[in-house]
Amino acid sequence: MKKALSIALATLSAAAVCAGAATFATKSDNYFAQPAAYAAVLRQGARGGEVEEVQRRLKNWGYYDGSVDGVYGPATAKAVKYFQQKNGLTPDGICGKATYAALGMNDSVRVLENGSSDSGSGTGSGENSDYTSSDLYLLARCIYGEARGESYVGQVAVGAVVLNRVKSSEFPNTISGVIYQKNAFTAVNDGQINLTPDQTAINAAQDAMNGWDPTYGCLYYYNPATATSSWIFSRETVMTIGRHVFAI
Repeated sequence: MKKALSIALATLSAAAVCAGAATFATKSDNYFAQPAAYAAVLRQGARGGEVEEVQRRLKNWGYYDGSVDGVYGPATAKAVKYFQQKNGLTPDGICGKATYAALGMNDSVRVLENGSSDSGSGTGSGENSDYTSSDLYLLARCIYGEARGESYVGQVAVGAVVLNRVKSSEFPNTISGVIYQKNAFTAVNDGQINLTPDQTAINAAQDAMNGWDPTYGCLYYYNPATATSSWIFSRETVMTIGRHVFAI
């Protein structure tokens, strides 16, 4: 059973990596080249809690009549341009610092300036559709601190475990709550959480947020060569990806 699962995983992983590489290769603007600067910038094609908040505010003020669905489509971009024109901003349809400030979204302005939200609350409620770009950046930092030497699939898998914990009633219901839970992640304990993630880690975080879970729902992972907790070895192993064992 485990052998068959490993073969299937390898096949799926190779295909997914190729697909992921093709997707990001089409992003000519290379939004993630400077992750801290990109953190709160939104444009057509973006998704998530911040998009939903932009839509909600534009709709309340009469600039937007579409669905508040967290998808930055053509209608949202058109509404943003309209709002920008009315407020003396460059009508480019992109939500950057000036547009966020005009919308009153101060947390997003802070994310853009500092790479993190001072309030720590973002604009979402912790549900899957409400992840903000500051959540994305924090998840990328965790992935980079925990798994930067692993394959791309292995990095996505670490991000997926964090998100699986967010969804589980056994853990905090926010990304920051899960990551900063006491003794949950080595990268937090040793300070590697504060390293600047590379584009690969950010891409892996985005893929995990988009629903790719190579672990099939695992809540735990560990490196058997360095793990010191006997408790973790009691968890049911689902698979091994690189140096990490993933378990439920």
